[in-house]
Amino acid sequence: MSKNQLSDYFDELNEDAESPRKRVTQKRESKKREQEAKLFIRAQEIAKEFQFTYKAARFEEAWLLDSLTEIHEHQWISDVLRKVKGGKEASVYLCKAGTEMSVPFVAAKIYRPRSLRNLKNDAQYRVGRVDLDADGTALWKEADKNAIAKRTSYGEEVRHRSWIAYEFKTMEILFEAGADVPRPYAMEKNAIVMDFVGDENTAAPILNSVNLSHAEARNLLERVLHNMDVMLANECIHGDLSAYNILYWNGEIKLIDFPQIVLPKSNPTAWSIFLRDVVRICDYFSSQGVNCDAHKIAVDLWTKHGYHIGKQLDPKHLDPENPEDRKAWEKR
Repeated sequence: MSKNQLSDYFDELNEDAESPRKRVTQKRESKKREQEAKLFIRAQEIAKEFQFTYKAARFEEAWLLDSLTEIHEHQWISDVLRKVKGGKEASVYLCKAGTEMSVPFVAAKIYRPRSLRNLKNDAQYRVGRVDLDADGTALWKEADKNAIAKRTSYGEEVRHRSWIAYEFKTMEILFEAGADVPRPYAMEKNAIVMDFVGDENTAAPILNSVNLSHAEARNLLERVLHNMDVMLANECIHGDLSAYNILYWNGEIKLIDFPQIVLPKSNPTAWSIFLRDVVRICDYFSSQGVNCDAHKIAVDLWTKHGYHIGKQLDPKHLDPENPEDRKAWEKR
């Protein structure tokens, strides 16, 4: 066999080895295009009933129409004015409130379609959590539970809805407990309607982008720790708390983004996740000139509520690409 023939032979072997993978990829792409086509068809059907000010791209418009039509029909919103935050998991839109609301504006947080999200990194937060249905109650249908266990397409969709339901349910509980979170109003499909933090022209910035005076920084640190205390009292941990997940407006704060909420009583890595949250918060306030001992603060809060210290920060739960996580590990 010549050198060229040998090369052609191995090329054919590689093509054969890759073909199953290619077929899987092609199948996924086909399903994705099919889902998008259905979304566009539905959008065309409902666009006449719900037209909004925000000029969205074609796919985004279809996504908004599909996500917000029922919310519009319930008169929780009357118009979508603009996008205020885009993210890999969800986007937030400023909406004019509907007739059923007592406020002029609300925020609609809309999760990206499940087909465009990667749920693999959610596992560490889901440990010890019971999956929820669209109403925020525990799943009871065996078919749903089995579908999740088998990771079927339907099961992934149920898991996706549970992820969103945890955010809404947690916000309801924390708002009633007096925590500094936007008031949640409604959840439909993959959208949550809540208080908008800011005004008609300006959305509240994230705390990480704000420079504080020493006195204000010290007061706000105490307020953040108070909120972490409230969360522990209600048997939950934010799980991804940092100055990027806190809004600042007129001297006050609002904690946001709760889908990855961790249950301290049933998640064996809860202590390390909680400690990571405290380290991230202390890193920001240290940069604002406030001295704080993250480990001592975390221990005091944790043991105050009767929880036992578990493993220290585990590198498995840290993202090496995230500078805050690198700092947390270096300061362990």
